[in-house]
Amino acid sequence: MSFVGAILPAWGYHLKADYTAIGYHFLGINLGLVASVRAGRALLARRGIRFTLVFGCMAAFAALLYLSFVPPPRGDLWRIGGLFVIGAAVGILNAAIFHAISPIYRLNPIVTLNLAGMFFGAGCFLMALLLAGTFNVYTVPSILFFVALVPGFFALWFARTTCPPVVPAPERSYHRAGSDLRSPVALLFSILLFFQFGNEWSIAGWLTLFLIQRLGLSPATSLLLLAAYWLALLLGRVLAQWLLPRVGHWRLLMGSAAGAMLGCFILALTNNRFGAGMGVLLVGFGFALVYPLTVERIGERFPQYHPGFFNGAFSIALIGGMLAPWHLSYAADLWGIRVVMLLPMAGTCIVFLLLVVMWIESRFGARQLSAAGAR
Repeated sequence: MSFVGAILPAWGYHLKADYTAIGYHFLGINLGLVASVRAGRALLARRGIRFTLVFGCMAAFAALLYLSFVPPPRGDLWRIGGLFVIGAAVGILNAAIFHAISPIYRLNPIVTLNLAGMFFGAGCFLMALLLAGTFNVYTVPSILFFVALVPGFFALWFARTTCPPVVPAPERSYHRAGSDLRSPVALLFSILLFFQFGNEWSIAGWLTLFLIQRLGLSPATSLLLLAAYWLALLLGRVLAQWLLPRVGHWRLLMGSAAGAMLGCFILALTNNRFGAGMGVLLVGFGFALVYPLTVERIGERFPQYHPGFFNGAFSIALIGGMLAPWHLSYAADLWGIRVVMLLPMAGTCIVFLLLVVMWIESRFGARQLSAAGAR
């Protein structure tokens, strides 16, 4: 998932201001993700978890290998098609992995999501680090070949792995998904996840180009700062394991949102490398806790929710939020590259306000229950 934001400098997009074309790269991977929903369900139902994992990895391997043959000056559509296949592979793998870890998710949702977030952050960190280390050493086709070896290795590994059987889960159609919005609390959760995911992926997608064009950093340095962003998210997940039993969850949520808002503000205004580094770290640490803690609140209020299934308005919010980097491309064309940090800052303010509303609703609901019990 972190591939697009990290590969753009290698494809030379930092040398031009064709932001709309850049946005279509993000759109390609997200359309593939949406298109994979039915394919993932069908593969899981007919062939099981192991085959689905191998299929997803092989699709990613083939797409990355294909992209190594279509670098610029070939047209953008060649690469967007490859990114569509990568998005489809991501969606298929996501469905298979969450089915595989369903037993431990039911036992402890918040810890399971934090561990999943740690591995996800580690993969994104290593992707940015790999591209930063090879940027000035190897050609773009060679870099993409090295990247393609990762899913190729996991395809072989999963082929030799024993996986649990698929546990049927209640499926909900796109038409019925909107029924979740009848609940004001569900609507709040959906809007919160929409903006939170939009904020995270806007930073991840546009950070390298922003640092190169706004601050004049080298592509390799900008990729290192992107790696620092993912590392901050990773360390935030690790720190969460120690903080969760000791600090109130609402306090953690508020602190995370405030830190992310401050980091976006620093990034939007800084003109030097130190300010960029501080802003990146604050944003990464601030974003680290919001999603798993929010999902925990969803699990308490809506026990039927599961993050691995296309389940109602929540999953619609996640997919919609991940389209934010594409939407930012039009804003950047109108107002310049600086806006790619200003809009996530506004989105973080909205997340902060939504958290306040949800905290008030939670306290009010608890008081109503206490009053009802007293009567």
